[in-house]
Amino acid sequence: MGEYEPPPEPVDASGMRIAVVAGRFNAQVTETLRDHGLDPDSVPVCWVPGAFEIPLTAKRLAASGTVDAVICLGAVIRGDTAHFEYVAGPCASGIAQAALDTGVPIAFGVLTTNDEEQALARAGGAAGNKGAEAAATAVEMVALLRSLPAAPRC
Repeated sequence: MGEYEPPPEPVDASGMRIAVVAGRFNAQVTETLRDHGLDPDSVPVCWVPGAFEIPLTAKRLAASGTVDAVICLGAVIRGDTAHFEYVAGPCASGIAQAALDTGVPIAFGVLTTNDEEQALARAGGAAGNKGAEAAATAVEMVALLRSLPAAPRC
């Protein structure tokens, strides 16, 4: 996959209601959005213990009817145990399922890296800012879904 490319014209996010779910386990990585100027008073941030808890919290927020999108941030860093395999896959699957179940865009900004250095590089370092990309994705998806016909209700 290539680098994130923003839409040709900036999407206007004014009036959008967006929340953030961030894993506390790797707080130095998930603080990225604060470092990039998000007003904490206008964007609720729900801190969870770790990446495994992100999907449930994201689904609850998305189903609440109070947000237009949810941005999920966290980091799962490979270590010497099988922990990585038990957390990274279920986190990604859970976030995708929550978006499908609720019809609300849920942006995946959970880093899966081999070490902390890679995570920091992807959280505003040399490898870009995956948190900022997730935020841009959420805004773009809200705008896109607003432009599409409403989904039929069963």
